[in-house]
Amino acid sequence: MKRPLVAIVCSDTLRREGMRRLLGIISDAEVTDASPSSPPDAEPTLWIADTDAVVQHSAFFAPRRKTTAIITSVPSDSFLTIDPSAHTDVLLEHLQEILSSLPSPAAEQSALSQREIDVLSLLARGCINKEIADRLSISINTVLTHRKNITAKLGIKSISGLGIYAVMNGYVSESDI
Repeated sequence: MKRPLVAIVCSDTLRREGMRRLLGIISDAEVTDASPSSPPDAEPTLWIADTDAVVQHSAFFAPRRKTTAIITSVPSDSFLTIDPSAHTDVLLEHLQEILSSLPSPAAEQSALSQREIDVLSLLARGCINKEIADRLSISINTVLTHRKNITAKLGIKSISGLGIYAVMNGYVSESDI
């Protein structure tokens, strides 16, 4: 089984190293330092970020809200949270819960069918529904069904958000959009 990848985006060196050590205690995850401007080659199973990074790079973290944990003592409805002031045992238990609740990297990659990936790629390239239908030799109703399924699975409703997702997951290159 592939080890989960955890990317830490935190400007505070002590906090970043503390998270790294805590993760080493509770899991065999591969932990890497990252930033939205230089993300790891593979999409991490979990992003751990401080509030400054999430606010500064909200467009980057918004589509990743289900796999991003913010280091803050304020609960969030949109993101997972890690309270840095919690007792070590509580913090370890909470990190364990977060890691165990995330989908495996293989499950995340198989979230979209191949045809949904085809539709997503064409959407990201700026094609309208009729163009997608013509290129894939399917009806416009089928395109609409695929679009509905894509947005439901990913939780991303905007075309620009879907474009960012397609680039970040390697379905299209930046030069294609």
